[in-house]
Amino acid sequence: MDQTSLLRSARFRAEREADWRLLETLVARAEKVGLHRMDYAAARDIAASYRRATTSLAIAREISLDKALLDYLEALTARAYLCVYGPQERVGGLVRRFFSTSAPQALRRSWLFILIGFLCMALGGLTGYLLYFESEAWYFVLIPTELAGGRTPEATTGYLRSVIYDTSADHSGLGAFASFLFSHNTRIAIFVFGLGVFLCAPAIVLTFYNGLGLGAMLALHVDRGLGWDMGGWLSIHGVTELSAICIACGGGVQLGAALLFPGRRSRSAALRLAGRDAVKLALVAAVMLVVAALLEGFARQMVQDMTTRYVLGWGIGLLWLTWILLAGRSRA
Repeated sequence: MDQTSLLRSARFRAEREADWRLLETLVARAEKVGLHRMDYAAARDIAASYRRATTSLAIAREISLDKALLDYLEALTARAYLCVYGPQERVGGLVRRFFSTSAPQALRRSWLFILIGFLCMALGGLTGYLLYFESEAWYFVLIPTELAGGRTPEATTGYLRSVIYDTSADHSGLGAFASFLFSHNTRIAIFVFGLGVFLCAPAIVLTFYNGLGLGAMLALHVDRGLGWDMGGWLSIHGVTELSAICIACGGGVQLGAALLFPGRRSRSAALRLAGRDAVKLALVAAVMLVVAALLEGFARQMVQDMTTRYVLGWGIGLLWLTWILLAGRSRA
């Protein structure tokens, strides 16, 4: 840059630098405490200084001032833009909007993928149920030893009943089983979502596999005349917990479908678009798993009546369904 350009750049900076410094100070304050916590005068000054800074940037570009000055003004105006025009919603507002609007809308848009998740779980459960009655040996193939926790075909009917209703003196077996069941299902939910991007297959297979163990466990209790009792025990937390897995599966399948069938978009663009709803499905599944853990940790021990267990478990499931179907709909 020649001497004349340097002098022109220095004079340009000297005439306007005080206003840029003021804007920089105001922007730093807004980034630290938030624009909504600044007084009216400061908010007015930051907007006015931002407009003057953008004018300075336009002039600097037009007369080709030095690159360092251009870089400084571009960075400053970009920060000021986010303060002036960026969303000022607080975290609480974002969470409220997620649950009141964006999450249920995403679930409704993804109904087909979620349905696939429920179908995979149901088919797995039916297959496991039928395989058990084909041969009890399938029980040991379908259910890990840790998940069985002593509930095997060799166990007596009295023992199976005692762990369902907590009538035995030692409750550690049931507690260990419930804890392992929750951690197992949580891992499945994470995997079916994360691996769904690999052309859907892992999400579908894992959800089907989870249903196999569930069906075999239920078949064991049906065989002993305890089918309704086991169904009530599982209903308390299982309606929420298994639904979370199916929703996570739906999110994973949605990502895989975007790669398999991108339509007229590129695969990367289709994946980004599908990911907007798929991530929301994963977050909803995570919240449902937390609720299931609370139900499993408290209601499972407190509620011993079979009918009450069904009412509680399926009643909460109905609340989830009502939220999905009705929340976030615009009024006429």
